[in-house]
Amino acid sequence: MSQTAKKPSILFAASECAPFVKTGGLADVAGALPAALARRGYDVRVALPLYKQIRRAYGEELVHLYDGNIRLGWREQFLGVEGMARDGVAYYFVDNEFYFGRDNIYGVFNCDEAERFGFFSKALVELMARLDFYPDVLHLNDWQTGMAAALLKTQYAHIPEYARVRSLFTIHNLRFQGVFDRGFTDELLTLGPIAFDPNALEYCGCVSYMKGGLAFADAINTVSPTYASEIQTSFFGETLDGILRARAGRLTGILNGIDTREFDPAVDKALPANFSVDDMAGKALCKAALQKELGLGEDPGAPILAIVSRLTSQKGFDLVERVLFEMMEKPVQLAVLGTGEAHYEGFFNWVQKRFPGRAAARIEYNEGLARRIYAGADLFLMPSLFEPCGLAQMIAMRYGTIPVVRETGGLRDSVKSYNRYEDTGTGFSFLNYNAHELLYTVQRAVDYFCDDPALWARLVARAMRENFSWDERAKDYEELYGQLIIDN
Repeated sequence: MSQTAKKPSILFAASECAPFVKTGGLADVAGALPAALARRGYDVRVALPLYKQIRRAYGEELVHLYDGNIRLGWREQFLGVEGMARDGVAYYFVDNEFYFGRDNIYGVFNCDEAERFGFFSKALVELMARLDFYPDVLHLNDWQTGMAAALLKTQYAHIPEYARVRSLFTIHNLRFQGVFDRGFTDELLTLGPIAFDPNALEYCGCVSYMKGGLAFADAINTVSPTYASEIQTSFFGETLDGILRARAGRLTGILNGIDTREFDPAVDKALPANFSVDDMAGKALCKAALQKELGLGEDPGAPILAIVSRLTSQKGFDLVERVLFEMMEKPVQLAVLGTGEAHYEGFFNWVQKRFPGRAAARIEYNEGLARRIYAGADLFLMPSLFEPCGLAQMIAMRYGTIPVVRETGGLRDSVKSYNRYEDTGTGFSFLNYNAHELLYTVQRAVDYFCDDPALWARLVARAMRENFSWDERAKDYEELYGQLIIDN
């Protein structure tokens, strides 16, 4: 985009956004990317639901902007908008106590998610008129916002102010699609024939909110270039590869970033000692403190292999389970933090008991401990079956911990595999989803750590110097927004 061209205005919509509410990586993106765009001179505003926990934590900072009603089928539902400004970004919190005034962000039994996020999608479109803000680009994220693209292109397209709004739909994880009863969602959002059209919203006799974004957005992107290619295949496409191939000309991939000011070992207050690529003394202190905190043997020569993750099958823990005993034949220590599927929670608890002093499992969410693990570990394990982007491997490198990853999605795009002959790379990777390829790669990395400290120091320095900042990624989105307006 030309430096003299007018920067488009952006309405960024997501179901969660850090620091207000977070369950996963979407919240990190929604918190960091708009702020980076604002630093580049954009008028960027973020819309998200006003969940109960947001009102409780930030209620005194909210400014009332609007209240009225919107129609959902036969229902007349309250629509309120509360506002806040933070780091150059305007935040719009969509208020409705019936839908969002509950303890859980997402439905425990999925019983009314169609209505909750159908309401949110319609509210996103309606608040443009209610607040007299028609953005150049409506940037939607994941299935919870997908129906806004469909509504914008069908029910509102005849209104001139809406007709000029362009939509971008970002896929953070294609596996979660928001598939609901066709008759109910047809009535709820007054969809008409598009609910029954397989080229539009119909999906296996139901309606897919994800497909709403894929079929109707002016452009689609996902969170790494490799994942953008992978999801056009049947293995990774989650049964939506056909529509993704059909719209391949509108599909791009932009690697996510991390907030390098938030994740900075030189100033991170959660660490027992700070360090930087130019002064690594503090990392050894962090390792010793982590070993003591987790009850591991206090041995600086034993490499700590870390996992900070949701404990789910997507993350490749079935591979770890198959070769764990062979992995532990090396002089490694294992540190695990996370929650997830009961099978893997039980497995890592068993590992801790089976290898006392060499393995520690903390089945919990603990942000402070996560940072201390990133800082104190030597290797970071992420052998995912698929990974749209992944942020943990970037944070690990930022903290001088070398990732061991499978070459898929954003892991392939962010971790450069170590080449011994050229002495290049920032981590270790393997291609096939195979337990013994994982085992060999871990063994290789451990051997380098134990046998060649100078090589390891060079590897760590390269990893820490990688630039994963959102300020860099924002430039890519700037190009995408500009092209989106030109093309349409």
